Amino acid sequence: MPELSYPQPDAASGKGRNIGLVIFLVVIAIGAAYCAMHLATDLQSVREASFLPYLLLGIALVIALGFEFVNGFHDTANAVATVIYTHSLAPNIAVVWSGGWNFLGVLTSTGAVAFGVLQLLPVELILQVGSSAGFAMVFALLIAAIIWNLGTWYFGLPSSSSHTLIGSIIGVGLMNQLMHGANGTSGVDWNQALGVGKSLLFSPVVGFLASGLLLLILKALVRVPALYAEPKGKKPPPFWIRSLLILTCTGVSFAHGSNDGQKGMGLIMLILIGTVPTAYALNKAVTPAETQTFLAVAQQASAAFARYTQGAAPSTDPRADVEAYVRTRKLTPATLPALQQLTDIIGKQVSESGSMAAVPQDIVDNVRNNMYVTSEAIRLMEKSKQPTFSPADAKAIDNFKAQIDHATKFIPTWVKVAVAIALGLGTMVGWKRIVVTVGEKIGKQHLTYGQGASAEVVAMLTIGAADMYGLPVSTTHVLASGVAGTMAANGSGLQWSTVRSLILAWVLTLPVSIALAGGLYWVFRMLF
Repeated sequence: MPELSYPQPDAASGKGRNIGLVIFLVVIAIGAAYCAMHLATDLQSVREASFLPYLLLGIALVIALGFEFVNGFHDTANAVATVIYTHSLAPNIAVVWSGGWNFLGVLTSTGAVAFGVLQLLPVELILQVGSSAGFAMVFALLIAAIIWNLGTWYFGLPSSSSHTLIGSIIGVGLMNQLMHGANGTSGVDWNQALGVGKSLLFSPVVGFLASGLLLLILKALVRVPALYAEPKGKKPPPFWIRSLLILTCTGVSFAHGSNDGQKGMGLIMLILIGTVPTAYALNKAVTPAETQTFLAVAQQASAAFARYTQGAAPSTDPRADVEAYVRTRKLTPATLPALQQLTDIIGKQVSESGSMAAVPQDIVDNVRNNMYVTSEAIRLMEKSKQPTFSPADAKAIDNFKAQIDHATKFIPTWVKVAVAIALGLGTMVGWKRIVVTVGEKIGKQHLTYGQGASAEVVAMLTIGAADMYGLPVSTTHVLASGVAGTMAANGSGLQWSTVRSLILAWVLTLPVSIALAGGLYWVFRMLF
């Protein structure tokens, strides 16, 4: 089988590509300056007694952005595989184009995936993220994910960064539980892990079946032989096919940024909250008017909870009782009275400050943790439908949760820009290994234009739908399985050595990342 080749640029096209690359690098530099400026502005209000929090912040941010950089040349390379392989775009232009649309996808993302992934973590580690255990958690899961991603990339295997990160989070949760016993720690939220696992498990199946079906429909409706031909030498495809492939590459790049980019965002927010809670524990963008709405909704929620306490005595430690419910998922007679008290405490703390931005430095972390535990308790009650609230009370309680989430589950624009830069730069560095695998090593025949377009349309729609529902999915798995599905539907045959390697990487990712993260967490806990 001939090797993948790329067209050699003439002087004019080479100059155009260089200009495009320079423009992209200038945009990256402007973005980096923007991030640095806003981080410095946010930290102006922070008064730390030692330099250590800033040092930890710098190290943790480098590692978190390093994960997104690896994610860029590992996962995002799938988005450019078809346009590069079919010579629809030159490699330099393709990675710049894909990086730009990843950037836009990250900036417009909702944050739902970011905080959905964080719900897998033990609640006590999230509440104590600024402690030694919290930093051990963040460092362990990020470094484990980077190690496995680099290993699979080196061998040209389209493994999943999403899959790896989820495994790392589970590994930290399991080791945390082993180190402290079943009592006093929540370990892994297995219900949440099951939901995430289903999305990671079924998305490749959806990619395989839907891509194959789409190709068959395309062949039945669009009888143009050129669409189902493989690339010929260095010649680009006809204009309309080229436009179609660029469009699908754009969609996958945007969808990838809006979904995969969020995983790094959530972890960066944990890092910021743990190191400089004064600046990031609460959303300073909440206006005084919104704060008054928050207080009114808190009163309504407190009154709603009061109707279900059944006259139980007040709790001596409301947050501990609510934490116990979040950890065990067991509703006790003490839970609702404690939740009502905690709601009142939150309202009092915010009311005395006047606004979210004015909450004093010495209590801001406590206020944020009270809000986080309350939000998680409400989420679990809504999910289990226990207790059964009346429609009016359920609405009041849900409104309160939405207000809390607005105050605590936010992502500053500069964080989105930083993640987008890391993804974009990563895409520019390491695309070639993955492109060769997707284009030549999955099927026995070379990838055709129609097969590439079908796989990318399905990947774009699948990832976009997952983003709407706050579910993490793997761009790698969806696209690679989509290419395999088109090969099967076309009767092109599969290279089983590659397929076995892909399946092996998919099967091993979870246990290896669990073991790596668990081991690193134990080591860091001993060191810290």
